[in-house]
Amino acid sequence: MTIAIDQSTQPHPLSVDEFLARYGGDNRYELIDGEVFDLEPTGLHEEVAALITAKLCVQIEAMGLPWFVLQRGLLRPTDLGMTAFRPDVVVVDRDELIKEPLWLAQSILTLGSSIKFVAEVVSSNWQNDYARKVEDYAVLGIAEYWIVDHAGLGGIRQIGKPKQPTLSICTLVSGEYEIQQFRGEQTVVSPTFPNLKLTAGQVLRGE
Repeated sequence: MTIAIDQSTQPHPLSVDEFLARYGGDNRYELIDGEVFDLEPTGLHEEVAALITAKLCVQIEAMGLPWFVLQRGLLRPTDLGMTAFRPDVVVVDRDELIKEPLWLAQSILTLGSSIKFVAEVVSSNWQNDYARKVEDYAVLGIAEYWIVDHAGLGGIRQIGKPKQPTLSICTLVSGEYEIQQFRGEQTVVSPTFPNLKLTAGQVLRGE
């Protein structure tokens, strides 16, 4: 579940520096336009993220790439003002980290070029995953973005009717995401990891 922090305890929008001072050490919070969100992940949410992480680690090793999987690190795009996303799963290019100004001191990324893949496991504040992050991750140039809606929480416009668990894979084409959806026992197609052998159901169930 994802909820916004009670505004009575947050009287004004926070800057990223204020957010880091107050919440930076706790990986259950992220900042969007100055508003703090408590991610409050459920058990299944964590199982899904863990499965994706495990499967991608196998692929990265098999492909011999200088990449690794980061869970719940902060993404602080320098041109997005009062925003610091905390994606559930991020594939990071180790060779690009030399360009990251904050990495050595903190688990914070600022450049889209450092990120090869990102996944968000949808929770109650699904609008951020389906709208805001689709736009911002595309602007950052992140080639592949998974929206893993294991509970079918997204709106009808996003996942259709009747609503059902859906994996949306967003692939960057000419600066915008093209979205392909997978459900049930459909085989997942990942441009970044073409040898990934998973069905949508496996991903959505976290097993």
